[in-house]
Amino acid sequence: MDLKTTLHDYLRISREALLTKVEGLSEYDARRPMTPTGTNLLGLVKHVASIELGYLGDVFGRPSGRDLPWFADEAEPDADLWVPADERLEDVLELHRFAAAHGDATIEALDLDSPGEVPWWAPEKRAVTLGRILVHLGFETARHAGHADILRELVDGSAGSRPGDGNLTPRGPDGWAAHRERIEAAAREAQRRSAGEGT
Repeated sequence: MDLKTTLHDYLRISREALLTKVEGLSEYDARRPMTPTGTNLLGLVKHVASIELGYLGDVFGRPSGRDLPWFADEAEPDADLWVPADERLEDVLELHRFAAAHGDATIEALDLDSPGEVPWWAPEKRAVTLGRILVHLGFETARHAGHADILRELVDGSAGSRPGDGNLTPRGPDGWAAHRERIEAAAREAQRRSAGEGT
């Protein structure tokens, strides 16, 4: 398997990991803020789809033709990171599918050393290649998929990539509660010891 295929495969895996985190959620649970800064599941999907259209579209002279009003000059800050009531969950999922298809077409059409320009980066960093953008976008998508893992667990307790995920230790609710309590106790004991060392 060549490097471009490997990078593309990891991007696809991260995209899918992000999308699974909104499966089965209500409009409310998909978009409600879960952190003090407003981070929410559907906003992460919207953001990732939006930036992919930029990085695998405009950067390589392959604009998607899709209007993204949340990136307009007059748009409020962070408008790509949350979803107003008049945008349906399905609308955001469709945007993500569209962005992925557009990005896939760009990846398939270009070589890793194909040049592009990122106009929103500092002038000395704007000249890029498809390879650099695939690394950047893969990192960005995986990072947000990780955020989504945590948010989904806070919403309804779902953890892992999907039900039966082999990467999670098989524990029932009581087992997880006991595990969490052991970690909490260790944290408190470490803090107690640290405070004692400072006296």
